[in-house]
Amino acid sequence: MTGEAVRYLWSGYITFGLVTIPVNMFPATESKSVAFNYVHAQCGTPLKYDRVCPKCNAVIAWQDVSRGYEYEKGKWVTLDENDLRSVPFPKGKNIDIIQFVDLSEIDPIYFDKSYYLAPEEGAEKAYALLTQVMQLTNRIAVAKIVIKTRQRLCCVRHFQRALILETMFYPDEIRKPDDVVAGLTNITLRPNELRMAQQLVDAMTESFRPEAHEDEYRKALISLIESKVSGIKVEPPPTPQPEEPKSLIEALKASVETAKAKTRPAT
Repeated sequence: MTGEAVRYLWSGYITFGLVTIPVNMFPATESKSVAFNYVHAQCGTPLKYDRVCPKCNAVIAWQDVSRGYEYEKGKWVTLDENDLRSVPFPKGKNIDIIQFVDLSEIDPIYFDKSYYLAPEEGAEKAYALLTQVMQLTNRIAVAKIVIKTRQRLCCVRHFQRALILETMFYPDEIRKPDDVVAGLTNITLRPNELRMAQQLVDAMTESFRPEAHEDEYRKALISLIESKVSGIKVEPPPTPQPEEPKSLIEALKASVETAKAKTRPAT
């Protein structure tokens, strides 16, 4: 992370058997979405938000704020710092590797956020050893880490000679898709529909190139903001209405023809 102004978010150790690797953790991604604040439409002043108790009709100071848990609809229990200290909480600054697995064994739904792990001075050799052994064995490490007030499941993997920590969801945090697939029990697909769908997938298959993708909406939104700042009136473009196919098979045929007609960029 040399030369970057990003401050590390966490500092600790990767424990790999009896090997200990001191590391600092940095965010590996950043959101580029355009952020808005609510302002008073008449004067453009940003609005303030206070901690107001609707029952007492009063603004509450921070020292009078407690943590509350809604155990039933409209019923709350409050917890103070003494209550929280009574619950055993794992301490330490370790990324404790539990096991090594194939990346293909973990469905992407389990992944949450990505962080770079940078070795501290003197730990470069052990860091490089762990990185290269995971490359050679095609494995990633499943581990646990304490971040702020949570013990997180995570994995450590190699990425372009660096190590990345991916925070993960626990199994009970993954919602079941039962409601999503409930209506699929009696669906029957015809062979020609499957065959045409496979042709469409084949026609649209190419190597993934991240640089070929951009956020068109964000780009247009920034252009709109720049025009408004310059005092230029912007008119919304007309929205074309595509003709709806009459059936699934017609939609597949038209899609295959469109995909095959496109000139693909050189890879």
